[in-house]
Amino acid sequence: MFEPEMLTTIAVFSAVIVFVVTFHYEVLSFLTTMMPRMRMKHRRRIVVGDFGALVAHMVEVWVFAVAYYVQPDAKTWGHLEGGFDGTLAACAYFSFTVYTTLGFGDIQPFGD
Repeated sequence: MFEPEMLTTIAVFSAVIVFVVTFHYEVLSFLTTMMPRMRMKHRRRIVVGDFGALVAHMVEVWVFAVAYYVQPDAKTWGHLEGGFDGTLAACAYFSFTVYTTLGFGDIQPFGD
């Protein structure tokens, strides 16, 4: 059914997803407890909350970018093709594109 290489891929990226979801939860939990204690107008606290959530998303995108960057070293994990040159910047571009649900553009994944 599943080849061992595919199981490794599923395990690694499942761990990345669990880390990212946990990180996002912890950031939102921290913001939820911190914001009522802040001595500023309600509208400014909302801006702080929005900014905090956006920073959390940016960190999550970069976590995936690093995972994609390390991926080419594992020959059995599949690969990225198209306008992909293997740099961390290209991995970040792909990660931002996929994370924001724009779909696949000039970089497409192939294989596991």
